[in-house]
Amino acid sequence: MNFDHLRQFINSDMSMEHVYQPVMLMELLKRGGRASVSEIAQAILNRDPTQLEYYSLIVKNMVGRVLTKSRGVTEKDGDTYRLIGGDQLSDAQVTELRELCQRRLEEFEKERGERIWEHRKRGHRPISGSIRFEVLRRASFRCESCGISAEEKSIEVDHIHPKSLGGKDDLSNYQALCYSCNAAKRNTDKTDFRVYKELFGHREEKCLFCKVQTGTRERVIAENVLAIAVRDGFPVTPGHTLIIPKRHVRDYFGLKQAEINAINALLHEQRAVLIKEDTTITGFNIGMNCGESAGQSVWHCHVHLIPRRLGDVEKPRGGVRHVIPGKGAY
Repeated sequence: MNFDHLRQFINSDMSMEHVYQPVMLMELLKRGGRASVSEIAQAILNRDPTQLEYYSLIVKNMVGRVLTKSRGVTEKDGDTYRLIGGDQLSDAQVTELRELCQRRLEEFEKERGERIWEHRKRGHRPISGSIRFEVLRRASFRCESCGISAEEKSIEVDHIHPKSLGGKDDLSNYQALCYSCNAAKRNTDKTDFRVYKELFGHREEKCLFCKVQTGTRERVIAENVLAIAVRDGFPVTPGHTLIIPKRHVRDYFGLKQAEINAINALLHEQRAVLIKEDTTITGFNIGMNCGESAGQSVWHCHVHLIPRRLGDVEKPRGGVRHVIPGKGAY
């Protein structure tokens, strides 16, 4: 490929879904037409502001805090750190101290090897484009923590229950986080996820809905990692379905985010199934009873998906407001 072909490709034919192609070509041109994978990767890394922000959080929340507040070696003024007494050191002293740091680094790297960076790669497996798109679409292309749009800040797909601690590669265990919230979550979240495996496996021997999933399972019509779907034993309309978290949990307010995601996934799935099976369905009521005064009688969280059809009641206006007699009409 000669100069004219390259110029035509770069100017008109090169797709620009991301910065990768021009950055790779620039690195190849810079190095006389040849560059290793690591050299190209470093060039891309140098243009990635998310990495700068990630390690900026490391500085502020970890190493900077330790050296300043715990050790008293540095002090902080806004976004600037100052080495206490650093301005009084001679050039020879600076050189000696830098060499000491370098020696400590080399000793540490020799002892630990690749384990130094395990926190950045443990359990990591690339998430397919289709799964990533589904997670972002479900989140309306916004961070599910701070709400910022993907147009303003890069959004990442994060395991709610970390993969390194037993979290599953399942849609119900993914969330969309901007790179700032994701980095902050890694550094400051003190939740002990080691209890999650035991937590999500909790069942009660005498609970009706625990028995449904641990017995013959003949009522289970669909499931994912954290929830099941069954048809209601006393349906108020044909197709009345219950979405039930597998874990024994009293009501909706005790659910973890991964369980909420799992329940929502089954609600959407069963809605599509019911509409396909019954073309007379024109609407749905979704609801749950939390507490005895709200009508709860089975003390295992469950969400009702109730198909509705034109004319199934005389006056449908008000929907769930009819749980209080006389309050439906307004």
